[in-house]
Amino acid sequence: MASRNGTPERLTWRERFAAMRYVPALLVLVWRTHRALTFTTAVLRVVRAFVPVASLWIGKLIIDEVIRSRADGPNWTRLAILVGTEFAIAIGSDVLGRGSQLVEGLLGDLFTNRMSIRLMEHAATLDLAQFEDPDFYDHLERARRNTTGRLGLLAQVLSLAQDALTLVTLSAALLAFSVWLFVLLVVATLPSFVGEAHFASLQYSLLFRRTPERRQLDYLRYVGASLETAKEVQIFGLAPWLIERYRQLSDLFYDENKVLSYRRAGVGALLSLLGTAGYYGAYALMLVRAVAGTISVGTLTFLAGSFSRGRSAIQNLLLGVSSVAEQALYLKDLFTFFEMKPTITARVGAPPVPRPITKGFVFEDVGFAYPGSERWAVRHINLELRPGERVALVGLNGAGKTTLVKLLSRLYDPSEGRILLDGRDLRDYDLASVRRAVGVIFQDFVRYDMRFDENIAVGEIDSAREYLDQAPRNDDAALEPHPAVESAAERSLASSLLPRLPARYRQMLGRRFDNGVDLSGGEWQKVALARAYMRDAQLLILDEPTAALDARAEYEVFMRFAELIGGRMAILISHRFSTVRMADRIVVLQNGAVTEQGTHEELVRAGGLYAELFDMQASGYR
Repeated sequence: MASRNGTPERLTWRERFAAMRYVPALLVLVWRTHRALTFTTAVLRVVRAFVPVASLWIGKLIIDEVIRSRADGPNWTRLAILVGTEFAIAIGSDVLGRGSQLVEGLLGDLFTNRMSIRLMEHAATLDLAQFEDPDFYDHLERARRNTTGRLGLLAQVLSLAQDALTLVTLSAALLAFSVWLFVLLVVATLPSFVGEAHFASLQYSLLFRRTPERRQLDYLRYVGASLETAKEVQIFGLAPWLIERYRQLSDLFYDENKVLSYRRAGVGALLSLLGTAGYYGAYALMLVRAVAGTISVGTLTFLAGSFSRGRSAIQNLLLGVSSVAEQALYLKDLFTFFEMKPTITARVGAPPVPRPITKGFVFEDVGFAYPGSERWAVRHINLELRPGERVALVGLNGAGKTTLVKLLSRLYDPSEGRILLDGRDLRDYDLASVRRAVGVIFQDFVRYDMRFDENIAVGEIDSAREYLDQAPRNDDAALEPHPAVESAAERSLASSLLPRLPARYRQMLGRRFDNGVDLSGGEWQKVALARAYMRDAQLLILDEPTAALDARAEYEVFMRFAELIGGRMAILISHRFSTVRMADRIVVLQNGAVTEQGTHEELVRAGGLYAELFDMQASGYR
């Protein structure tokens, strides 16, 4: 049954057990993680399953032998063998248990690592549009949690198999003496199973329904206690408001969970009484037969122990099935994430981007609307970008400049129209080749909490990968940097930061890790620009590359930027007209459409939006 927003209010038994179809897929993943450990785990569990019945049977033989010895005289050799056997079983059980714990722990760690890697690998194949979708983030959040949480499911499946095998051996013993003992055994365990299964489904429904709010709690924790937000939180006095908002959400979760927990505890206690009554009914039956002399005292002890262990085994088995079914619902979330497919792909055998590009890019009546939005971000765009040309995109915020950049780099595909590259639809080329041909430095570039050289090397990770993988993880400033990293730092002026970095190129940046050095906005921007110098792209796109630089630094950057561009195509997005004047052509966007094109002088003479914006900015310097 589903609620209005599509989340389950209460799951039916069919839905619950239908989710168990993912359990075999989980076991396949575990087997592929490490076959030897998986096989060893299975063998240890099978052997441990026979320990309870063996222990109970030896106990029966000891008791019967003691009673016989009172009448016929002791047989110390037989008693010693029986006690020694029981001692060996006890020691073996402990060794098997510790061995299982060791092997399953190692297997669990490997499985968690492999699943985390697979999650990252799959996320890397998905579209930017999916990352911008809140529903996708709900799936990602549940998948992330389930990466480690499914480790418990693995242990439960193994315990389930062990309990099932133990139950078979104990049930065979009970059936050999009385069918009614077996019937009472089943009846004594069913009530608790039904109750626990019912409340387990309600618990899952609650957690599923509250996924968006849980993400809000995580975000409030981040905003309320992190370096990135600390300045504004303190200046604006946001802490009391954030704390109160967190308290309201967390209290809401607590209240809902408290009601469910009270109900679960109350109903569970009532149902357990029925189970206890069934157990003592069976015990009374065994006592009657013992008093009548139809079974020995040792057999009475064996049957009582078998019934008690069998009750625990069948209860664990039924609850285990219910728990596995419940956990399989979470497992479904994980595999649902893995089943997500990107929409932006390349066909098999797609050709690479030509090198060099000879004709350039052509937008033919291109329009794009973001998923879930009825508003066009850009529409009816007809534009050319020729080899060796430097084009500046100018317009107010929201005019569509960054959207065009995302379309060029195939982070999105046009909703209508097409983009041609050398006369061929951009979608026909190999996707990885397109991404390599386009180098983009966004205004909201990532400030990686990594070393200085790593922050630069991410601009062309393939060329520096061997250096980064082999370089020791220490702060030895004497180690030679990668030549391309060093050159990029020099050309972008990021090398000017080295005097204040104790470990130079191996200095950790950011405050997240020990000995990290944080940088100002302008200093971080120099590091980001160095990434552009690392990249051997045929089209360079810089989105507000100097927004955080002072006037002198900006002048120096653009003197070197002309060298960086060389004969390559370049797109520059900037609000500073001193910057865009260096472009060969300026394209003005307004409300998602191209309204003006030309050189700076031509656009000023035209008296349109560009001239208006230029005059407004220039007046600030008069």
